[in-house]
Amino acid sequence: MAHSRTVIFAALAGNTAIAITKFAAALFTGSSAMMSEAIHSVVDTGNQLLLLNGLRRAAKAPTERHPLGYGLQLYFYTFVVSVLIFGVGAVVSVLHGIERIRNPEPIENAWVNYLVLAFGVIFEGAVWIVALKSFNEERAGRGWVAAVKSSKDPTVFTVLFEDTAALLGLLVALLGVFFSQTLNMPVLDGVASVGVGLILGVTAFFLAAESQSLLTGEAAAPHTRTEIKAIAGAQPGVARVNELLTMHFGPCDILVALSLDFDDAMPAGEVERTVTRIERAIKAAHPDVTRIFIEAQSFEGHWGRAEPVK
Repeated sequence: MAHSRTVIFAALAGNTAIAITKFAAALFTGSSAMMSEAIHSVVDTGNQLLLLNGLRRAAKAPTERHPLGYGLQLYFYTFVVSVLIFGVGAVVSVLHGIERIRNPEPIENAWVNYLVLAFGVIFEGAVWIVALKSFNEERAGRGWVAAVKSSKDPTVFTVLFEDTAALLGLLVALLGVFFSQTLNMPVLDGVASVGVGLILGVTAFFLAAESQSLLTGEAAAPHTRTEIKAIAGAQPGVARVNELLTMHFGPCDILVALSLDFDDAMPAGEVERTVTRIERAIKAAHPDVTRIFIEAQSFEGHWGRAEPVK
């Protein structure tokens, strides 16, 4: 989680610096595309603060009211970030762009926009490289889409998505300013603003899809489930693994529920010792597993196939 904080702090510093310069440039030149970019950077800055708050709240110790902890808070705040990107960044940029298309005005002192956009590429590019490096370490050779879908730490790919959108937005804004000046068509500045909004909208959609999946309870990775099942099934006295359920309550917080069919001849004391061995072996192999619940039940009874007890 410390690695995630490093990525977020890098993004927070970069977005804060560039937001200030973008607003100054937008007010000085009257560029609609630059104003959209300034709004974009402000939203990104707020998003990093939300992600940091999510990390802080997720680290709270379990309480009587929340006995399984607060890990899902991180996923909730990631979803809030995606909503803000769309609701504030995308919608405001599109509306601002449409207004400028209807009432185009020439950009004054365009060189200021070029200078700020160049600094923006440098700042955003530096943060993007940090996020990309962290994401590449996490994905371990897997494809990008597969890595995002299997990732249980949304902070890294959220920052990466945000900064990818930021770099694309800067390119669109730069083209909008350039062509509106070169072709003497101020309306293109508004078109660029709409383009920035559409980029933010697409980014928000993908982030919302991934964060809602985590928020509603994703299972542990397939290889983790396979290994847990193998550990439980290999213990002496375990006749069968009836069912294995897992759920991520955070990037490093997995709940495991096992239903095991024990040998009917095993004494109760030996069943208890076997359960203890299974728990210790699973946690030793997978430190991210924080809670394990084991049910002792016959295969038929677990799946409702046995005769009812009278």
